[in-house]
Amino acid sequence: MTLSNRTPVFDANSAGTGAFGKLPDWDLTDLYPAPDAPEFARDMTWLDTACADFATKYEGKLAGLDASAMLACVHAYEAIDVTAGRLMSYAGLRYYQNTMDSDRAKFMADAQDKITTFTTPLVFYSLEFNRLDEAHLSGLLAANADLARYKPVFDRMRAMRPHQLSDELEKFLHDQSTVGSAAWNRLFDETMAGLMFDVAGQDEALNLEATLNLLTDQNRDTREAAARALAVVFDKHIKLFARVHNTLAKEKEVEDRWRKMPTPQSGRHLANHVEPEVVEALRNAVVAAYPKLSHRYYALKAKWMGLETLQVWDRNAPLPQEAPRLVDWDEARKTVTEAYGAFSPKMAELAEPFFTKGWIDAGVKPGKAPGAFAHPTVTTVHPYVMLNYMGKPRDVMTLAHELGHGVHQVLAADQGELLSSTPLTLAETASVFGEMLTFRKLLDGAKTKAERKTLLAGKVEDMINTVVRQIAFYDFECKLHAARREGELTPDDINALWMSVQAQSLGPVFEYMDGYETFWAYIPHFVHSPFYVYAYAFGDGLVNALYAAYADGLPGFEEKYFDMLKAGGSKHHKELLAPFGLDASDPAFWDKGLSMISGFIDELEAMED
Repeated sequence: MTLSNRTPVFDANSAGTGAFGKLPDWDLTDLYPAPDAPEFARDMTWLDTACADFATKYEGKLAGLDASAMLACVHAYEAIDVTAGRLMSYAGLRYYQNTMDSDRAKFMADAQDKITTFTTPLVFYSLEFNRLDEAHLSGLLAANADLARYKPVFDRMRAMRPHQLSDELEKFLHDQSTVGSAAWNRLFDETMAGLMFDVAGQDEALNLEATLNLLTDQNRDTREAAARALAVVFDKHIKLFARVHNTLAKEKEVEDRWRKMPTPQSGRHLANHVEPEVVEALRNAVVAAYPKLSHRYYALKAKWMGLETLQVWDRNAPLPQEAPRLVDWDEARKTVTEAYGAFSPKMAELAEPFFTKGWIDAGVKPGKAPGAFAHPTVTTVHPYVMLNYMGKPRDVMTLAHELGHGVHQVLAADQGELLSSTPLTLAETASVFGEMLTFRKLLDGAKTKAERKTLLAGKVEDMINTVVRQIAFYDFECKLHAARREGELTPDDINALWMSVQAQSLGPVFEYMDGYETFWAYIPHFVHSPFYVYAYAFGDGLVNALYAAYADGLPGFEEKYFDMLKAGGSKHHKELLAPFGLDASDPAFWDKGLSMISGFIDELEAMED
């Protein structure tokens, strides 16, 4: 159990803003009224005292607690987790609204420093708990049903037993965390937020979001200009980005070595509560499917575009017959909520307060963090969703995706702070399912063959981005961390690793412009959450199998689905999927999910006849 580690669920494929109606901003007052509010100072003071009191009361004494006393200990720890999480959520969300604001950056850094210092006395807790004899712990759980409820938390904590260090070393790592990876994360975020790109044909320099958005422009020259502008700026800063990756990968290697982690990926698998062989089966199934998925689709797209080869700026290009269209915010909201409501009125009802109570920050603003995410904050408040909305149809799918996370987080909150947090592999379930509901609603409403083709092609591209591209990212990370163990990596070394997975995953129809080799530099997941990316492919494959069960009329699907979301992190993926007749540890499971993507491509090919 780690305090205040409820990471936002990030998505890097959103866009940036314009005149799309009134876009909502966050109202963070549900967390705290203001940075200088007495409530914020009060909670900081309480946290300091509560952590010290917890250590005084329990350090060195866990083995002697009976079941009711152990339950009280867990409850006390959970209360501390809630307050620390609330404080850091507020500081972090304010910072993400404008990462270039020095006052916000200082406020977050100071809060992080204080909370790290206050919580250092708690480091003993997981270490001492993990030293409890198995038979003794089993007896405590058998004696108290309320304590037994926390068994999934204890199981995840005790999975780290072989990898924990001495109490003194663990306290040292905890203390220095703010000047380790967290500091490099901030440097990356602030650098990215400050980058400006001079794109040929544009009246003014653009930020990262607005420039990436041009890669989906109807005009091919505009797309090329954006790609080349990205390459120029990334190359200018490539030494800095290489330094960030070298340092973080080395820091991880050192800690992994001390913890005797068998592979660089092991820590992520443990955190996700997923077996390495399940991830390997997923990875192998996707890589084996590259020819029938991405290679086949992009060859088809080249034909539609009248090209023999595609350039990287064509990858997310709209189809030639696709009419350029901007979707205003009200239409986006209506589309997604109606899709949710068609599945279940309850789902639309759960989504409603995100729109009406300031739980979404949608517009692109100077200094705002790029991408999109849903942050659960703490179970006593509610989640917040961040978008960079620019009115593209793809942005509507991003809204559907992030709202899915939000609904999931609201439903799981009843589990309480320690049990609500869902492993990343399962955290993508409701988000991808929400996208699928929205897509199916749009597809059912298609009035012409051309409209249906455009929707299908858009969905296939999104699925390729979610499955093929993310597994390629995972392979890149595996290669990068393995190579870093052999020594310092130059920018050219990292560039070569990036290109090795791009050609394999995208297929022979692509050519790669000079400069594309640096495009690894802007992917935040590599910096913030190593090996996070396979969770997207896991979630997509899982949802495809789930949706097939729903479409086949599985009895009681809606109730089973809500039960799965309400479970949060209280059940293993095997338990959660069993009611649907699914098992992610079966290698054939992943082929089911991938067959949905290939089926869509089959339909697109049939339209050519």
